[in-house]
Amino acid sequence: MNHLALTVTNIGKKCVFYSRILGMKVIPFGEGRKALHLGQQRINLHEVGKEFEPKAKSPMSGTADLCFITEFLW
Repeated sequence: MNHLALTVTNIGKKCVFYSRILGMKVIPFGEGRKALHLGQQRINLHEVGKEFEPKAKSPMSGTADLCFITEFLW
């Protein structure tokens, strides 16, 4: 697994929760985006109404996408 993308209503509040309560490190990347890191694991945060491609057809708060890195063997 490469990362989990979590759609939330308020990125700032989620960053506070995940960093203070769960000890994850908030990492800014890209064009103002935020990710949460713990060890080798990463959660990218998407804000409802400000999603970017690729994204789910109908992203909603509380939904998540698993993102894998694969190699096609065909």
